[in-house]
Amino acid sequence: MSSLRAFAFVALLALSFGLQPALAAQNDPKDVAAIREVVEAFRTSIIKKDKATFVTLFVSDNPAHVTWQLVDDDARVARLKTFVPEVRRVVRWPENNFLTMIDRITAVGSESIEEVFRDPVIDTDGEIASVNFNYSLLVNGKEEHWGREMWHLVRSDNGWKIISVIWSQRDPVPQ
Repeated sequence: MSSLRAFAFVALLALSFGLQPALAAQNDPKDVAAIREVVEAFRTSIIKKDKATFVTLFVSDNPAHVTWQLVDDDARVARLKTFVPEVRRVVRWPENNFLTMIDRITAVGSESIEEVFRDPVIDTDGEIASVNFNYSLLVNGKEEHWGREMWHLVRSDNGWKIISVIWSQRDPVPQ
């Protein structure tokens, strides 16, 4: 009876391996390179104040289809509460989205604006991806705020597109 159990166990094990889906390819260099191009296009479109390019980086030109969320750290919330007592760390603010961001950037005229990305980490299976990095937002070379930023991307019929952006926001360290 024990040899029958052993045979059944081996047969079940073999069958289960045959039914397992193929593992998704992890971090294929072509996908990683394509996602790095999206990151670089995001960065340079801010510097160049290029709304047309910036908007093409997202899965839709409708802001309702893209998650866009910031979270302020405790120190920033405490500072902001002196001006706006009801301020909270996380606020759903539909008017704050990728379109209003690029519109504000293009409206400032001669000010230089740059988002600096440090230590980006890309993880993808070829269909979906995440990118996370430390960032600083510089206006005329001066840090306005900094934090951690995370994106989700999907591989669409038109290449890799951003579907969500979340980030923490901290005040610059006084010099």
